Amino acid sequence: MPDASHVAGIAVPDSALAREATDLVRTVTSDLIYHHSRRVFVFGSLLGRERGLECDPELLYVGAMFHDLGLNEEFRTSGRRFEVDGAEEAARFLRSRAVPEDAVRRVWTAIALHTTPGVPEFMEPEVALVTAGVEYDVLGLDYERVSADDRAEITALHPRPDFKRRILAAFTEGIAPKPETTFGNVKADVLAHFVPGFQRGDFVTVIENSPWPE
Repeated sequence: MPDASHVAGIAVPDSALAREATDLVRTVTSDLIYHHSRRVFVFGSLLGRERGLECDPELLYVGAMFHDLGLNEEFRTSGRRFEVDGAEEAARFLRSRAVPEDAVRRVWTAIALHTTPGVPEFMEPEVALVTAGVEYDVLGLDYERVSADDRAEITALHPRPDFKRRILAAFTEGIAPKPETTFGNVKADVLAHFVPGFQRGDFVTVIENSPWPE
């Protein structure tokens, strides 16, 4: 049986805060999102070690665990991007436990920007590594930077059966009720593939049709 306290040489935070985050996410999300979120933490940690980035593992863990919480059904009428809904839930969780505001800001930013390529990598390590973990697990970016043995150990503990199809379905279910929130971001691709009749917003058309005379 794999050891959940250390995975692929990465220590999983076991503070009261981390345990409470785990319990909350385990309770309110599916197995798909729970295991994905744990993998995001471990992959992000491994990539951070490989890149020489030092971060607060507890904050990285909370960011990873909450990053897809905004896909839950209760947020589907929020009118906000699911990333912001997840970030707000994480901030509420952390503030209720008297976590300092700078730490709350870093976790909020890490979650809010995790689907915005090309920006997080230049920010604080916690922000950069939540995105790195997501991009590794979902997109397979920098795939060979994690060894086959480490991948096998991680997926033995946190399996990914039929993951590609199931995560795309989770994205679709989470954002289809608020398609306007995909304007200018990668989730428009999801709805274009899986929601018949979806028409993505067009930046050029918005400019051309703005109320400005010139």
